[in-house]
Amino acid sequence: MAAARHPAFYAQWGVPDTLDGRFDMIALHTFLVLDRLKGVEADFRQRLVDEFFSDMDRSLRELGVGDISVGKKVRKMAEVFYGRVAAYDAALAGETGALAAALARNVFPDDPAAAGILPLAAHMRDQRRHLAAQDAGAIAGGQPVFKEPKP
Repeated sequence: MAAARHPAFYAQWGVPDTLDGRFDMIALHTFLVLDRLKGVEADFRQRLVDEFFSDMDRSLRELGVGDISVGKKVRKMAEVFYGRVAAYDAALAGETGALAAALARNVFPDDPAAAGILPLAAHMRDQRRHLAAQDAGAIAGGQPVFKEPKP
């Protein structure tokens, strides 16, 4: 959560400082951890996803969303999250511009030419390398170390 809330994303790179923008940054960082732990730490990966959605549920309730609509909203968030995971996974496996295109669609839908797209794509790739060098057990133990964004 702390890594996703770094002010540089919002102040320097123009990620919308809205519920959607914050959701996207949390989803992005959650994806990076899930990506790092592919093939290992399956139990932790599932607990992380479960906690992600529990936190979304809590956040909606704190915002005053009624009990009846919370489930529907969380289901929609799940669809969006898994769509992001699939898009980022495919983009990181593909050509260099694919990640920027995925971020433009997902994080910057109102400004697909936003100046923050390329720095955010570079940051994601850098974070991915940084996490790859960390011990999977330490990450699953709640000790992932994220690099500061370079504005």
